[in-house]
Amino acid sequence: MPPRREGKGSQKQARYERLKNEILKFVGANPGCSAQSIVASLSNDRSMRNHGLTPRKVGFFIPRHLAQYLVWWQDHTAGRRVYGETGCLEAPDNR
Repeated sequence: MPPRREGKGSQKQARYERLKNEILKFVGANPGCSAQSIVASLSNDRSMRNHGLTPRKVGFFIPRHLAQYLVWWQDHTAGRRVYGETGCLEAPDNR
């Protein structure tokens, strides 16, 4: 096993910031979208195929890192979480 390299992690930080910005842009343009539609857009349209994104990873990422910007609510017709910006009109009143 090679020795661990001590680095600043600039590539990891850059990917984290880019993912954050791309998710915020997409959800801002498409309120009421699911994690699956976010992943499809980022993987196909934004050429983030090599980032290993899955709907599950995005679903865990948003509440941990973007909770101050985005809210989620349950879409009862499809039974999944959908996301929107804080204060968006599509969100139900109880959130």
